[in-house]
Amino acid sequence: MQRVVLYIYACAQIEDIVTQMQEETEGVPIRTVKSFMTKIPSVVTGADIVQWLMKNLAIEDPGEAMHIGSLIAAQGYFFPISDHILSLRDDGTFYRFQAPYFWPSHCWEPENTDYAIYLCKRTMQNKTRLELADYEAENLARLQRAFARKWEFIYMQAEAQVKIDRKKDKTERKILDSQERAFWDVHRPVPGCVNTTEMDIRKCRRLKNPHRVKKVSIILNILNSAAFIICFPFSQIHFLNTQLDRHCMKMSKVADSLVGYTEQYLEYDPFILIPDPSNPWISDDPPTGTWSKEPSQQRVKKWGFALEEALKDPLGQDLFLRFLESEFSSENLRFWLAVQGLKKMPQQDVAQRAHDIWAEFLAEGAPSSINLDSHSYERTNHNLKDPGRYCYEDAQDHIYHLMKSDSYSRFLRSNVYQDMLLARRKRLSKTLFM
Repeated sequence: MQRVVLYIYACAQIEDIVTQMQEETEGVPIRTVKSFMTKIPSVVTGADIVQWLMKNLAIEDPGEAMHIGSLIAAQGYFFPISDHILSLRDDGTFYRFQAPYFWPSHCWEPENTDYAIYLCKRTMQNKTRLELADYEAENLARLQRAFARKWEFIYMQAEAQVKIDRKKDKTERKILDSQERAFWDVHRPVPGCVNTTEMDIRKCRRLKNPHRVKKVSIILNILNSAAFIICFPFSQIHFLNTQLDRHCMKMSKVADSLVGYTEQYLEYDPFILIPDPSNPWISDDPPTGTWSKEPSQQRVKKWGFALEEALKDPLGQDLFLRFLESEFSSENLRFWLAVQGLKKMPQQDVAQRAHDIWAEFLAEGAPSSINLDSHSYERTNHNLKDPGRYCYEDAQDHIYHLMKSDSYSRFLRSNVYQDMLLARRKRLSKTLFM
């Protein structure tokens, strides 16, 4: 019963916050933006939302405000108009508030037939912004096979809704189309995104009372992540959020993976062995809190677990940078490090530093030009119109995966890494036999 009360309270709190955000005087400024030969109605920027949350919820850390805003966005209360990823960015990305009709506590539990009608309706509207994405086209084909016997009825329903929509004002229709799309981004998310509507409690309630009205159960299910806002600190929420994985695996594979991970990191457990740098609370070493200049064999070995482990260690990072310099591709790591530094800079210096990074790595004729795909380049170029700490997020992710899949594997096979690993191993052997 306490869990139910907590869920309902969290739902009411979120909807109250979203209502205040839309107030004319004290809310987030909603405006119509002029684009090339078009107008984008009723939008707000991600930076405005973050500033409003910090001001009205007494939040000092912008990262915490972004996290809370992303949780609210994940429930569909506001959404980006340019893509299907329901998260909040602290930059000039445009967002639009969801209509109360589509709020999780007000709407029904959608069925696959509803989704099929929506996708079928999208194919009838010859607009570039309404074209189906690859995963949506695959879903439509799968649904068409599943509902082959009643597909004619679904098609007729879609046609009827299209006729009604065409009678509406162009601006109103544009807003409603984006709101309906955002509703399905919540209930049928992009592959790789967490479905916030999935929860075991829904199945339990169905089994106990299958004829009961579903509206209350939807309220409880949707508030799963919203309850975290009240119950857990921000750091723990961020950690749990990074551990989420929607891929279905056999229990035996999960157990094997867990055992393998445990065995790999066993010798690095600070409860068993002294960590490097050592913990002054459990050792007699002075509390310097810094890495030693001569890495141990254990420490060098850890760099081979993952690129992330190598970059976390200053010496591992320096060794990887020297390897990239030998391959004439050090600009990738220097760009990645520059973006990491940008995220930690004072707000007043962010804009200038963002433009400096562009001039050094991405501008035409840049001295340290990096290789970006067209999508990441366009997104980054758009973000620089209103630069923020996370304006290079897409470009940084692309460069990181490029280093991870290409340069890092060669680094582990290179003489630079293998020689150091062998040298530390010999040094360890001498120490043991002395």
